[in-house]
Amino acid sequence: MKFMKLGSKPDIFQDQGKGVRYVSSELATDVTIIVGEVKFYLHKFPLLSKSNRLQRLVSKANEDNSDEIQLVDFPGGPKAFEICAKFCYGMTVTLNPYNVVAARCAAEYLEMTEDVDRGNLIFKIEVFLNSSVFRSWKDSIIVLQTTKSLVPWSEDLKVVGRCIDSIASKTSMDPSSITWSYTYNRKVAVSDKITEVGMKFPGKLESVPKDWWVEDICELEIDLYKRVMIAVKSKGRMDGSVIGEALRTYAMRWLPDSIEALVSEAHSRRNKSLLETIICLLPSDKGVTCSCCFLLKLLKVAILVGADDSSRDDLVKSISLKLDEASVNDLLIPARSPQITVYDVELVKCLVNRFMAHERSSRDKNIPKSTNDFILGHASWLKVGKLIDGYLAEIARDPNVSLSIFIQLLQSIPDSARPIHDALYEAIDIYLQMHSSLTKAERKHLCGFMDVRKLTMDASMHAAQNERLPLRTVVQVLFFEQIRAAAGVQALNHRNTDAVDSTRKTEEYWQKTLPEKQNVSKPSSEIKIKGEDPQKNMKLVKKGSKTRSSGPQLLPSRSRRIFDKLFVGKVSGNGENRSSETSGSSQSPTSRNIQGEIKSSGSSSRNRRHSIS
Repeated sequence: MKFMKLGSKPDIFQDQGKGVRYVSSELATDVTIIVGEVKFYLHKFPLLSKSNRLQRLVSKANEDNSDEIQLVDFPGGPKAFEICAKFCYGMTVTLNPYNVVAARCAAEYLEMTEDVDRGNLIFKIEVFLNSSVFRSWKDSIIVLQTTKSLVPWSEDLKVVGRCIDSIASKTSMDPSSITWSYTYNRKVAVSDKITEVGMKFPGKLESVPKDWWVEDICELEIDLYKRVMIAVKSKGRMDGSVIGEALRTYAMRWLPDSIEALVSEAHSRRNKSLLETIICLLPSDKGVTCSCCFLLKLLKVAILVGADDSSRDDLVKSISLKLDEASVNDLLIPARSPQITVYDVELVKCLVNRFMAHERSSRDKNIPKSTNDFILGHASWLKVGKLIDGYLAEIARDPNVSLSIFIQLLQSIPDSARPIHDALYEAIDIYLQMHSSLTKAERKHLCGFMDVRKLTMDASMHAAQNERLPLRTVVQVLFFEQIRAAAGVQALNHRNTDAVDSTRKTEEYWQKTLPEKQNVSKPSSEIKIKGEDPQKNMKLVKKGSKTRSSGPQLLPSRSRRIFDKLFVGKVSGNGENRSSETSGSSQSPTSRNIQGEIKSSGSSSRNRRHSIS
């Protein structure tokens, strides 16, 4: 911190308390100056020799036969006036970053210019500001903080603007040239002393991160912080990722971490203004902006504090471009009235639709040559597919989530984004469990969106014995597993055959055996087997069972008996099986659970705090 002493005479000002201060002198004082509630008993001559304004006021007081002068709205108050008075008397005056702005405004008020006396107070303060304060990182921040209480004087004298320019210029410097200490990661690790610009010191120093400055400016109020950040961005030399980190740090510093504090009447207006300011400062470029997690947390706060529509739309647009970076917990945004669901499903659906529209537009510009190229070039699709399936599993536990909303969100993900349907099966299973009032047609309709051919062995084993699934779905699962097991046995008998050919044959066998995919809006209650001999298929399965120890493990014996019964019933022409939808599937003690049998995915997400972090 910088200090400046003006004058060398002893300090003879004395504070008598009760708002009275006077100068100890052999000569009687001849003027009383009132600043606020404090009276100063002074001499005219020292004051008149330095202050143009006091010359006019004393002259007017003499005309009115008065020895008192009232200084109305004096910037900086009695303390600032005392600095000016001491300077007039030639006494020692100590300037520092905490009082220099007040002294500068007071000197301007008293018109202590060079026209009155050479080397006057205004000149000396300006020298101190330019040569010392504005060259120091921390002093510039301290001085900027003190300007808040001295508006409009500090603005008119351009002290605020010069402080902001000084701070912005230093943030844009090459980190390797930073030689002063700072809060986030001290450059001076060898000594605890504050090192000035240009000084050399021995020892190997820690490298300075690009965001070394973000924590120091967090102490600024939101209005000054906004002006500093605008100046930093206008320099054009700061990475968007660093600006995003600065905004995240500021949000953590000032936004409350509880919903009650966010929406409290005492601070709701402040929180809303702060949030909208942070949003307007967000970088616009997708590649190096804030993390999707941080943007989603800002969106949660924006909904809670009732931010304006434009701010929310800006957030939704930014999030939709980076949705593949989000997690399920990030998407658990509480719903607001009049919505009756726990989480805002409509908002998530909007994010997904925007993301998919942007990705399809990008894909059209660069059409892949093959399916493999498409998957490698659009890995974000797969990430979002996995993300939404996990989100579906969370909202499936909410009894207020209607079937239509659940299906709409399910359909927002294209088939190419779901190469495996295990997570989708888990979400559907949870929904069936929590919505037991669904009709048979509704359960069939929902399960029609699941492709049993895309289930892994574990998921198929679980689905084959799941009492909540419609009978038609269970039959499809059992049939495909029998085909897959048979294909595995054939592959073992022909070791010289390529594994890729075996997979292709399995898919071709499935296409020949099952009918084309039905319209999910009109699910069929029976499976038609065409072009194959059922008895031949069963013989193939029995033959494969003999090599169980050396080949792929087949379905449990109970599931095979269920399948045999259903299969024979269909072929024998006795009509559609009239048994209960769940009679053919029971929960076996040896059944394998997909991801822990509808596990709760950790602690209840309803109890999570929605805080900025």
